[in-house]
Amino acid sequence: QVQLVESGGASVQAGESLRLSCAASGYAYNTFCMGWFRQAPGKEREGVAAIVTGVGTTYYADSVKGRFTIARDNAKNTLYLQMSSLQPEDSAMYYCAAARFSTTPLRDRDYIYWGQGAQVTVSS
Repeated sequence: QVQLVESGGASVQAGESLRLSCAASGYAYNTFCMGWFRQAPGKEREGVAAIVTGVGTTYYADSVKGRFTIARDNAKNTLYLQMSSLQPEDSAMYYCAAARFSTTPLRDRDYIYWGQGAQVTVSS
């Protein structure tokens, strides 16, 4: 059974940092494309960052470039999202997801496994 479990969500002040983790189990983790998505109330889900197999190419939404870093530890089957200089507009439920393959890693259409989400709230 495939499981993705996020952790690390919290309430922080603007300018602070936070690291989300996603523990994966039940499939060949290191052969998948992994991504972080977020959804704020009343807004569509958006791709934040993604990392693919092979050379580990990363992708970032323009809104988080330079502030967020995605990384994966294949030995621990864990995906991370390091977030710095957080702003109130970063507040959302953050989800990790896995796709066998994706030509558009920041779009959710290819992702077949999803975690339950971790809430991030940033206060000004």
